[in-house]
Amino acid sequence: MVERAEPNETRAEACDGIRRTVAQYGQLCDDGRFGEWIELFTVEARFHVMGRTHGGRGAIRAFIESGQGPDQRGRHLASEPVIDLGPDGRSARAWTDYVFLDKKRLVTSVGRYHDEFARDHDGRWRFALREIVFQDQSPELTQPPPG
Repeated sequence: MVERAEPNETRAEACDGIRRTVAQYGQLCDDGRFGEWIELFTVEARFHVMGRTHGGRGAIRAFIESGQGPDQRGRHLASEPVIDLGPDGRSARAWTDYVFLDKKRLVTSVGRYHDEFARDHDGRWRFALREIVFQDQSPELTQPPPG
């Protein structure tokens, strides 16, 4: 029996789509391609970091552009995510460890992304919620990864 995430989509295909979204998040942000980057989020997505939640694509993009100007950009390095697909085949949760290197290749941030995904009408997996949990902190909106 093949486990299905969505009609005609296997679990492996769904996980590949989620991993692609996770990878594109760092690459597009690092390159300053914010018009493409924001498309990784659902229209009503939430982005939670440093105790604040930014809701909707407009607010999320404004926040990230203000903190990721050309001089602040570097490289996001992400581990393999732990992915739990929802029983509906259109939602998922994932946890991904990350490291951020600045332009001088110094580590300036370490933590874990806590993500909730939605499979959008066009078939793409998008962030419905991204919570950035810095090292030695606890999540505020999401659950820790499964054991």
